[in-house]
Amino acid sequence: MPNITLKQLRYFEALARHRHFGRAAAASSISQPALSVQIRDLEEELGAALFERGARQVRLTVPGEEVARRVRAILGAVSELSDIVRSGGERLTGRLRLGVIPTIGPYLLPRAIAALTTAHPGIDFHIRETLTERLIGEMLDGRLDTAIVALPVSERSLTEVVLFDERFVLVRPAADAGRPVPDADALREMRLCCWRRGIAFAIRRCRFATCAPPPRARRSTRARFPRWCRWWGPVSASR
Repeated sequence: MPNITLKQLRYFEALARHRHFGRAAAASSISQPALSVQIRDLEEELGAALFERGARQVRLTVPGEEVARRVRAILGAVSELSDIVRSGGERLTGRLRLGVIPTIGPYLLPRAIAALTTAHPGIDFHIRETLTERLIGEMLDGRLDTAIVALPVSERSLTEVVLFDERFVLVRPAADAGRPVPDADALREMRLCCWRRGIAFAIRRCRFATCAPPPRARRSTRARFPRWCRWWGPVSASR
């Protein structure tokens, strides 16, 4: 039976995720030579090469891909076991790796985390903010415990729970007032910009739209997101 340690599995998972010895070593808080030794020992114990070493990055071999899937499951089970042992009561304790999409994170997380911290002070929150697709992938890889995403997800291995529905309002020119409201199929074909509380969450899409945001919104958004707004022309301060 191979003599494999949890430390080796954690270092393997870090290297499989970062695909670079230097970045994996930094994420694991050890030196790169020490990480290389642990990976080499693991490969010797399993009797197979798990990585293809390149000049700038490493890649998982075919056996390495299979080992990576098993290692993520093992580490996830170990983490759950530690949380169960630490809880030992009615209050929740331990690490909670929570993912959230950027469009609702700033509005939902402050109140939610404050309430959870008050009710369960033993929770150690680790927040990851990115797009739904990446959050789902990281959950499937065992890097996140749960995530707040845009539904539907349609992954059989995950459980979906609806938290709330958000209402959208279509604003259109007054000249269109006499025309019928577009149905769902028509809206899918339209180029729309999504706005909320004066902040554009689809700024980068606006450059492909048939119209630009109004001057006042442009000035406000330029101040907050200057890098995204380089494509806009100068906006007069008097407008």
